[in-house]
Amino acid sequence: MKNKTGIFYAKILLFGEYSILCDSMGLTIPYTHFRGELSFIKQDKYTDYDFAVSSNRLLKEYASYLRSLKENGTLLCDFDVDAFEKDIAESLYFESTIPQGYGVGSSGALVAALYERYVRDHIPGNRRLPKHEVLKLREIFSQMETYFHGTSSGMDPLNCYIKHPLLIHNRKDVCMVGIPRNKHDKKGAIFLINTGSPGKTGPLVNIFLDRCKLDDFMTRVREEMIPLNDACIKSLIKGETRRFFDTLRDLSRFLYDNLEPMIPEAFRKIWQYGLETHSYYLKLCGSGGGGFLLGFTDDLEKARTELRNQDIEIIPVYKSLNDAE
Repeated sequence: MKNKTGIFYAKILLFGEYSILCDSMGLTIPYTHFRGELSFIKQDKYTDYDFAVSSNRLLKEYASYLRSLKENGTLLCDFDVDAFEKDIAESLYFESTIPQGYGVGSSGALVAALYERYVRDHIPGNRRLPKHEVLKLREIFSQMETYFHGTSSGMDPLNCYIKHPLLIHNRKDVCMVGIPRNKHDKKGAIFLINTGSPGKTGPLVNIFLDRCKLDDFMTRVREEMIPLNDACIKSLIKGETRRFFDTLRDLSRFLYDNLEPMIPEAFRKIWQYGLETHSYYLKLCGSGGGGFLLGFTDDLEKARTELRNQDIEIIPVYKSLNDAE
């Protein structure tokens, strides 16, 4: 089992954070700036030894989770737990530059790598998969990733595995999609802001789910958050730049007003500044609470300058190519 596996990239959920738990649409893209692959500490390579040891320890704990699922007959794939445990004993770890707790799929990339290496007769990860196999993979990945977050849609590992933008219509309809760079303003861009500290997905997801038990909050999610989220996705894919930013502004405001525990306190003024000036709009990247924030702008250099004036550096993720229609 020591043959070298492929490299798995980070992911960014552009739209659908939290609302996807209530069956909204979602849009996720691979982010090749960060990546990971399975490796062995004893191999002749230079790495962070303490990180590798910690990763190996995590894999050992994860193997116990998979074995318990297999022994009680609920594991959804033919995972070779024996081979996995043997490799762990021989110092297997996940060599990764994907920051943990930053909302860019560190556990998703790990799950994708393990699925490829240890699942017998695994479904190949490519862009030509029929829909039923995409949904089967999502179900398997949801179960495998639940260990790390308490609950999982399965979309992070699916995106890391297929390595192509994915459009989620609902729980039973996922397809691959393109984002038309040539239909959006050439000055526009998607970017990340590093909050400087990781977030914890599990507790924040629990906060959201607890709030959803309140009729008033759930009504706002259904009547405001989900329609805004879905409209942003549709206008982005269609290349309707002006409509996209108008809707995005409203979605950013909804998140600011209703998901305050997920926005680090030190960044609430920066978030609000974007809403007031329309220079950029911020969203959560993943569950929030820390990690990265996700930003959208129709003028990257203006947004970069205004954020730099607030001592914030941005990381461009995706840029348009041509003028808007």
